[in-house]
Amino acid sequence: MVIMQINKMTIKDILDEITVCLNAIDENSFVDAVDLINSSSRIFSAGQGRSGLAVRGFAMRLMHLGKHSYVIGETTTPSIKKDDLLILGSGSGKTESLIVMAKKAKSIGCKIILFTGNEQSSISSIADLTIKISAPVDNHYSLTDWLKSDTNASIQPMGTLFEQSLSIIFDSIVVELMNINNITSSEMFANHTNIE
Repeated sequence: MVIMQINKMTIKDILDEITVCLNAIDENSFVDAVDLINSSSRIFSAGQGRSGLAVRGFAMRLMHLGKHSYVIGETTTPSIKKDDLLILGSGSGKTESLIVMAKKAKSIGCKIILFTGNEQSSISSIADLTIKISAPVDNHYSLTDWLKSDTNASIQPMGTLFEQSLSIIFDSIVVELMNINNITSSEMFANHTNIE
């Protein structure tokens, strides 16, 4: 019974961390991201590690919305072209492979949206739009300590809070795109794979 109480407190702390993190998102940059995604006919996405998993889930939902959506690195991904959109997810904004992608896409004439915890990063300097997710990178402090200081810490390991927040932001963008385009969940489901 004690373990269950500890788990509930941990879950509450995690949810509180996510709420704080999401409340810090700049609303104007969020709206700009929705507009840019909505107006783009072809969207390419990339990320590494757990951020990459969030990016892949978002790319899938964009496909469900009827967008031409591709994940960089897949064997069926076509070449990126001028006026395409590249979406990158990187907590540090310093991931070498993503820097290379951003530079290449920019040289071709693509727009770039970066979701990151580091507005001063290499990729941010290349991106057309940066969405800052104020998630901590170091991880030894409680939520109370995090809110009272500049330690940028979380009870969760490594980049977990960034990755969780990234997934929820992506899901929020999907809902906004559904509302803007009057697309229902049932209509999206028609685009879901039927060979499993």
